[in-house]
Amino acid sequence: MHDEAPALADLPAPVLHALGAEAGTQDLDHEQLTHNQGNQATGGIWRVRGPRGSAILKIATGAGTGSERWSTSDDPRHWNFWRREYLAYSSGFADSVYADAGIRAPGLICARERSDGSFALWLEDVSGASGITWSVAELADFARRLGTGQAGWAGRDPGQPWLSRRWLRAYLDAYTAANPDLATVPWEHEAAVRTWPTKLRETLRGLWENRDSVLVAAENSPQTVCHLDVWPMNLIAPDGGGRQSILLDWSFTGQGALGEDISNLIIDSVADGLIAPDLLPEIAATLPEAYLDGLRAGGWNGPADAVRTAIAATGAAKYSWIAPATLRRLARGPEAGPRMYDARSFEESFAQQLGMLELVAEWARAAELG
Repeated sequence: MHDEAPALADLPAPVLHALGAEAGTQDLDHEQLTHNQGNQATGGIWRVRGPRGSAILKIATGAGTGSERWSTSDDPRHWNFWRREYLAYSSGFADSVYADAGIRAPGLICARERSDGSFALWLEDVSGASGITWSVAELADFARRLGTGQAGWAGRDPGQPWLSRRWLRAYLDAYTAANPDLATVPWEHEAAVRTWPTKLRETLRGLWENRDSVLVAAENSPQTVCHLDVWPMNLIAPDGGGRQSILLDWSFTGQGALGEDISNLIIDSVADGLIAPDLLPEIAATLPEAYLDGLRAGGWNGPADAVRTAIAATGAAKYSWIAPATLRRLARGPEAGPRMYDARSFEESFAQQLGMLELVAEWARAAELG
């Protein structure tokens, strides 16, 4: 279960040393960290403290609790292959793939298989500013460096058989399979009619019902090695790290479109109210251009419009479900469903959603034209 305390009785020597607990584990304490408890691949995440310091313990499991939407697989290329993050860390991939651009993963202290078949990842507890506190300029600096890092992988396969393939399509397929009620979306719900302009509702409906067309555009875009979960909660500017960034959670990493991580960062900066929604226009205008600057600096010389179309296509596809899910929730009542990261009430988030939906609709139109 995700809320069970981690077993601290038999810790590997590197962990004991990092925590300063060589004399025993009696002085250790721990706290569970906020994470997606719906994902069956995550058996829990904790910060464990000892006399000398702290470390992060993350359990990867193929038999965790969670929702059908986040079902795991033993297929190494599956979108939610449960051993992927363990392999990304233990192989050194997570720490090295964008290292030349100043982006790295937390340091790996120890990785080992547990008696129940799950895997324990003991990671550096990075001290620094969370991405939810970053300015637009800081987000743009990260986007620029990510472009530089991904330029070197454009059109290249790094060779790891466990990297995800066609992640975005599989993610959407899993979402729709787990939410059969989205087959009948109340597009004329009175709250939507009152709040969303008619043209916006028509575009969002067309996007949802024809989302395969933007998926095809995304899959036909120039490809690279993506992280596939770039959002403020997975970003840290380490204390004393200069222009270095820490990128967390490598569970989904694999093949994706140039710009796919940027579209994700743009929307997910504001989707849960982590960054002020009124910053979205500046974020949406600034990050793609910064990313393109990074691609050029990294040696990629393809057409800029291909990347802009990829950002539009991947963003429109990834978030095509937001409007339908919002309408279904309105129909069920705002009390339905847990809210893991968003501290706002449903009414507050609905009221602040318009700008995000307008951007998704703009991306949908751009992807079709591109």
